[in-house]
Amino acid sequence: MTCPCATGDVIPPQALLRLRGDGRRLCGDRASTVGKYWPLFVLFFYILSPIPYCIATRLVDDTDAASSACKELAIFLTTGIVVSAFGLPIIFARAMLIQWGACSLVLTGNIIIFATILGFFVVFGTNDDFSWQQW
Repeated sequence: MTCPCATGDVIPPQALLRLRGDGRRLCGDRASTVGKYWPLFVLFFYILSPIPYCIATRLVDDTDAASSACKELAIFLTTGIVVSAFGLPIIFARAMLIQWGACSLVLTGNIIIFATILGFFVVFGTNDDFSWQQW
């Protein structure tokens, strides 16, 4: 039996995970790991989540008594980004790119990070004498 990586054949990640339960395959003296860095794609959502609301607060004047359509759109986009951050690890785990234990750790990290981001905007989002908007 010849090693598939020696012949240059491309093996899908799902087939590799079926070969070994831990996501590794041994080919000669090399060992490659599949799914080791997939959960790091959630970092993009951490960076993107506060951007729509920050842009909306800069564009809209807070003196209006009615709700602003720009802020409503920013909250909607932020909600979509947060839901995507929770959905991506679940999709990776169902596609067998990562293990379910890694998925649960990423989801726990999501809760902590997004609670921290929300806490920052609650504490520093008011227009009082001490605000990050003055800097």
